[in-house]
Amino acid sequence: MKRLDVYDPAMCCSTGVCGPQVDPALVRFAADLKWLQEQGVEVRRFNLSQNPAAFVENELVRAALTEKGEAALPLLVTEGKVAASAHYPARAELAGWFGLNGGPSSLFTPAVRELVAIGAAVAANCEPCLRYHVRAAKELGVSTPDMASAVEMAAKVKDVPHQAILKLAARLTLENAETASEPGKVQAGDAPSPVSGPKL
Repeated sequence: MKRLDVYDPAMCCSTGVCGPQVDPALVRFAADLKWLQEQGVEVRRFNLSQNPAAFVENELVRAALTEKGEAALPLLVTEGKVAASAHYPARAELAGWFGLNGGPSSLFTPAVRELVAIGAAVAANCEPCLRYHVRAAKELGVSTPDMASAVEMAAKVKDVPHQAILKLAARLTLENAETASEPGKVQAGDAPSPVSGPKL
């Protein structure tokens, strides 16, 4: 099985969503590694602060750290060679190493997913949903202006059918009023009573 070993610099997590600010490069890279795994590539990640022994055990990594220090990280190793150093490669580059068709990286990041969910919660009038997804978005580092934009967009979308039904109601009301004002126009409920014939 093809394998990729990723040696990350010291960090609290490799997802890119921990800490006060989201690191979009790490979020993208995590999604790309997941895609690699789905294509059958074994992926292993080592964090310098959590797995220091792995950095010492690998000769390539140890040599890179001796020469450049932590500036060499992240370090990506495959087939016994250093494939990339000091940066997180794009999906197309990763795919090329394993003869895969990379295609475009997904723009539907966890942060975008929560913004969409916030808009959906507003449109559905779901208060628990809104509270949950706002909290989740904050944990991902989504800014208040971005969340406000999602709410504003949802409100506009939600208002479209509301305005449409008001226009329909106004049109129907106007039509009824015009019909009632036409002379000789018989309205429902205004039909004359049947004329009784002469009694025999």
